[in-house]
Amino acid sequence: MSDKNLLIVLGATAVGKTKLAVQLAHAFNGEVISADSRQVFKGMDIGTGKDLSEYEINGQKVPYHLIDIKPAGQRYQVNAFKDDFYEAFDQLQTIGKLPILCGGTGMYIHSLLQNHELTAIPVNEQLRKQLFLLNKDELQNELNKYPPQLREQADISSHKRLIRAIEIAEYLSYHDLKTEKRTKLKPLVIGLYNEVDVRRNKILSRLDERLSSGLIEEVQDLLKQGVSEEMLVFYGLEYKFVIAFLKHEINLNILRERLGIAICQFAKRQMTFFRKMEKDGVKINWIEAVEDRALVKQQAFDLATPYFNLK
Repeated sequence: MSDKNLLIVLGATAVGKTKLAVQLAHAFNGEVISADSRQVFKGMDIGTGKDLSEYEINGQKVPYHLIDIKPAGQRYQVNAFKDDFYEAFDQLQTIGKLPILCGGTGMYIHSLLQNHELTAIPVNEQLRKQLFLLNKDELQNELNKYPPQLREQADISSHKRLIRAIEIAEYLSYHDLKTEKRTKLKPLVIGLYNEVDVRRNKILSRLDERLSSGLIEEVQDLLKQGVSEEMLVFYGLEYKFVIAFLKHEINLNILRERLGIAICQFAKRQMTFFRKMEKDGVKINWIEAVEDRALVKQQAFDLATPYFNLK
């Protein structure tokens, strides 16, 4: 019996994760669980790159989970993802299907593999408002006031994360952290990557496709449905820049230029996070996403076959 119970396909945006995950699901009797923080929202299709047409091979649909499960306009956080993931994972285990986790939201994936219980600590909006006025040095001083055991896992790399660290320490000062018994994950992790120039070209090409396929119209429809500008900006790059375009703050050429640069920067941050995961002990089997997709598929199959049974 295999010592693996989960297959993960990760990588930066536009690298081809979905296509490979679907091929693996089709071959290994699996179903795909999305690890994308925005594809959970209905009506946000083009901007989040759902590419639902890719979930079909030779006329057979490959089932997927955690896509289109929330109305646009809501928030979705890592602890909600963990709950939803384990519900799907346990269901697939019960019916004898291989769960294939696919996505680029590294924090979501890492929270599962490291079993980060601190993600369950709720947001304290009042405290956040107070802390937001402080600079990084002042926040560090505030954090240092708490006992070491309450801040030993703190991420202090940014203003936002310092605020979260203080929020966690404050909560733990008055509450015990409840731990949930979860199924132990034993993953095989496959990572797709491209060299920087290739990644950039893929990103810009896909951006042009999204703009011509109705990205701007998608944002207009979401606004008509009552999703606020502020929430769309919160959802990230594509929506943020299209909102600026619709408010006549930038023209279409500037939209494309700045959004392209921002997505490339985002992809670099994704890869940095995956490297951090490796430093934390996560074994990622990297495959270069070359143009020969048959070669990429074969390399992935070679990695998966010793652990999982083909159909």
